[in-house]
Amino acid sequence: MTGWIDTHCHLDAQEFDADRAAVVDRARAAGVSRLVLPAVQADHFDRVRELAHAVDGAYALGIHPLYVERAVDADLQRLRDALQALRSDPRLVAVGEIGLDHFVPDLDLAKQQHFYLAQLALARDVGLPVILHVRRSADALLKGLRQVRVRGGIAHAFNGSAVQAGQFVALGFKLGFGGAMTHERALQIRRLAASLPDAAIVLETDAPDIPPQWLYRNAQQRADAPQARNEPAELPRIAATLAALRGWTLPHTAEITSANARAALPGLAA
Repeated sequence: MTGWIDTHCHLDAQEFDADRAAVVDRARAAGVSRLVLPAVQADHFDRVRELAHAVDGAYALGIHPLYVERAVDADLQRLRDALQALRSDPRLVAVGEIGLDHFVPDLDLAKQQHFYLAQLALARDVGLPVILHVRRSADALLKGLRQVRVRGGIAHAFNGSAVQAGQFVALGFKLGFGGAMTHERALQIRRLAASLPDAAIVLETDAPDIPPQWLYRNAQQRADAPQARNEPAELPRIAATLAALRGWTLPHTAEITSANARAALPGLAA
């Protein structure tokens, strides 16, 4: 069977500091053959790159909208310099994680927009796709993509409408589905996962975040015991939900979603 590709995994997160090597070993044992590691701030660029090389993975460089609050314009120059310096690194496959977050209250939306458009321009200039953070911000992201045309990419953890999904696909994007899809009450996400064109879907964990239903703990349960950590080894079980929603076999699901990941991030094919 074709190996699984986790198109979004924050392996550099501190939650993995105690057992990072074991996390990677479990992913490999589960058939996850490739991890894509997106950066979230400039200080993480070297760490993410080194990890991708160490685990035979791929990486993206960018400034996440939730980290824009602590970023300065000099960080955009750091990103520009890194993208230029690493152009020949086949493991650099995208600019990301970038985007807009309209869910968390009291964020500086104007500053988010400034960093988003600037990073789109950098991606355009170096010819790389982008990995987008989409949280109650799909329309604003689409507006930016029409202003600054990039080489497609992935709308990570997509949870917008069917119309918005179609607009991202028309602009050359694949849509990322992960743990949220496994929750039975996530009706809109599950409808999209079941009905989108075959070529529109990629799989992800967003580990250690967005736990699938079998790892989720409500507030009372979290008070009694810590929430179980998500990790890339969960991807095949997450994929089984997608397979059930679409009436696919697991091998077919692996083949299609991995091909889609390579189409979205052509560097993966290398």
